[in-house]
Amino acid sequence: MARQELARFLRHRRERLRPQDIGLPTGAPRRTPGLRREEVAELAHMSVDYYTRLEQARGPRPSPRILDGLAQALHLTPAERSHLFRLAGSSAPPGSNAVRRVRPHVAGMLQRLPETGAIVTDAAYGVVAWNPLAQALLGDDLGRGTTNLARRRFLGQGHMYETSSAEEFGHIVVARLRRAADRYPHDAQLTGLLAQLRAGSEEFRQIWETRPVHAPGHRTKVLDHPVAGKVRLNCDVLLVPEDDQEVVLMTADPGSPSARTLRHLAARTGGGPVLFPVV
Repeated sequence: MARQELARFLRHRRERLRPQDIGLPTGAPRRTPGLRREEVAELAHMSVDYYTRLEQARGPRPSPRILDGLAQALHLTPAERSHLFRLAGSSAPPGSNAVRRVRPHVAGMLQRLPETGAIVTDAAYGVVAWNPLAQALLGDDLGRGTTNLARRRFLGQGHMYETSSAEEFGHIVVARLRRAADRYPHDAQLTGLLAQLRAGSEEFRQIWETRPVHAPGHRTKVLDHPVAGKVRLNCDVLLVPEDDQEVVLMTADPGSPSARTLRHLAARTGGGPVLFPVV
């Protein structure tokens, strides 16, 4: 726990807030800028003494509940909230629900990747954004109610072309869904998805019981595409940790037949805009 840095951070964020930011009347001029310590303590549902000790770098290590209260009271951004938890020696827990909207700068990146199929998946393996080349590789129905890769893999919803890594991908999907279930126990959409998978797939139920663990990284697979034939793809994952999302990049080795196939498919798509699910 970085007590001095935590104290400075709390003071700075308190002093930048104005009474009107939290719905208080402006009133008479204040001797010091920002909110008073007792105002922050009340908003954070903690004692004034406890908060004062934190600002004076002599308080105990605050619990996640206290840190969440401070983050709300001080109107911290998601990045500032994560920083607050790090200063206190804790990991910031995710929100109550999986994030199902992609950040604009992440979506923009997908559009600037030549000859690369790219998708963004949320914590429940829903595809929240994709570029035209990814759609050409994964199926034109992507986005018409079949954007969840777990449903595709285990329930056969939408196109699911044969790949050399279908069995491995099943374990990867279950590992991520198990992690999501632990992080978002109150997410109704996720709960519904898991119920569908359990009811509709014996394979899913069997893999779930093995409690698989997987770390995102590099994989190679051969996709049996109905038009392009067999395409050897490198799949690499970039993390968007603040939203618990993954960017999956699908490329081919330079100069290979698969690279020429991707170039041809990319030319056919015309480099259109990044796409989002139909809701």
